[in-house]
Amino acid sequence: MAESKNGKHFVLVHGAGGGSWVWYKVKQRLEAAGHRVTVVDLAASGQHPKAFHEVHTFKEYNEPLMEVMSLLEENEKIILVGHSLGGINLALAMEIYPQNISAAVFVTAVLPDTLHHPSYIFEKLIEISPKDIGVDNQFSWEETINGPIMWVHFGPKYLASKIYNLSPAEDLELGKILYRPASFFVADLAKTKKFTDEKYGSVNRVYIVCDNDNIVTEDFQRWTIEFSGIKDVIEINGSDHMPMTSKPHELCHHLIEVANKYT
Repeated sequence: MAESKNGKHFVLVHGAGGGSWVWYKVKQRLEAAGHRVTVVDLAASGQHPKAFHEVHTFKEYNEPLMEVMSLLEENEKIILVGHSLGGINLALAMEIYPQNISAAVFVTAVLPDTLHHPSYIFEKLIEISPKDIGVDNQFSWEETINGPIMWVHFGPKYLASKIYNLSPAEDLELGKILYRPASFFVADLAKTKKFTDEKYGSVNRVYIVCDNDNIVTEDFQRWTIEFSGIKDVIEINGSDHMPMTSKPHELCHHLIEVANKYT
């Protein structure tokens, strides 16, 4: 999987319930600009064959990304991009493969620190979220040997008012068809080892703020940036939770700028 001589190699990681399909506008634009793009379907997401109830830990959920990372050549560098929940997937990859990542880009994403367990950032997000945030979402629970798991089944009103509120109607309809049940694996992440400054903390980190996000609100994004100590911050105005559909041109422009800066 050697890097293209004509451009950079981007690896794009979706958020909860999504899949590699959420990046279709970004992938096309980056490739048209001469870059290589790898999109990932995390376990039980997108076209991945597992059903949601077959995935019991965040490690299992993250296995497809780890497979991509394991195939990188020793000196190969990528720009790793994660959206929303994908921020935790990025952190796990950064902890194991810091030498292969030129920069990690957190797109309106949750972003852990090295002082707390990875679940802490979700606990803070839940703490500030209004009780009616879920709108018409449905929830199911499962007891496993690793602890309880809550699954979210996304409703059409939730997708319209919280996820795709500024995106084209066609993308909302695509989301209604393709979103799958998701978990945040909070109980599991509460038992996961803390990330380290030596590995996770050694990777260049960039945060992209979306000002009209109704899920990871701008206030929470700003708190996350201050809490984590990120210095490289980019803003996309007029974007909902899905900048890859509401502001794809601006997002691609910023990703290419990051790639040029850090490679």
